[in-house]
Amino acid sequence: MLAPQRQSAILDRVRRAGGVRVSELVGEFGVSDMTIRRDLEVLADRGLVRKVHGGATVLGPGATEEPGFAAKSARQQSEKAAIAARAAALVEPGTAIALSAGTTTAALAAHLVDIAGLTVVTNSIPVAETLRGSEATVVLTGGIRTPSDALAGPVAVAAIGGLHVDVLFLGVHGMSDRAGFTTPNLMEAETNRALVAAARRTVVLADHTKWQTVGLATIARLDEADTLVSDEGLPPDARAVLAELVGELILA
Repeated sequence: MLAPQRQSAILDRVRRAGGVRVSELVGEFGVSDMTIRRDLEVLADRGLVRKVHGGATVLGPGATEEPGFAAKSARQQSEKAAIAARAAALVEPGTAIALSAGTTTAALAAHLVDIAGLTVVTNSIPVAETLRGSEATVVLTGGIRTPSDALAGPVAVAAIGGLHVDVLFLGVHGMSDRAGFTTPNLMEAETNRALVAAARRTVVLADHTKWQTVGLATIARLDEADTLVSDEGLPPDARAVLAELVGELILA
């Protein structure tokens, strides 16, 4: 197993269990104590775990924690890639779509380069960069840049206000039965709500770690999603709740 794969597995273990011990990881992965400590150091430097004596724990994010785009890009890479590929199959040539900011929507953008006749509305700088040079017509909203490389605030909301798109692909910070789809950034919440209002259909892209994560502001209720694309790591209780509330649940 390569170091990035091992680190991703360790991170998933931390998030599921709340913490890990170096001794447990040494036995599980069959590597040295020093190798595991280096892995934890890498994850801690990226802001993904908190190192403690003998292991590491989850950061315990609050409702206002907003990791940067680079930090989020390192999380659940395989799940996001699978979700993006599955979501791309929902895009029809010649349609107008919107992509909100987020690392999963940025992964989706890479699949859109060769789809003919697209108009793409986005408030994501990475999405616009990915589509630059493609045949797609890209409408970048403008606005105030946030830590997740989103353009948000009144300028973005005003730009979106007069637009109408066939499908919105919405990235979220968290989703729960209590709070719905959420974000830690108030400006992004307002901008994302404008995107939802502009779309005939809303497709949410969220990997399994987003379940029961709650950000400061709600973007939309769970039943406002026409489709939710997640991954096979989604736990059974989440599947039951989401299958009942969203229009369609797809597991990549």
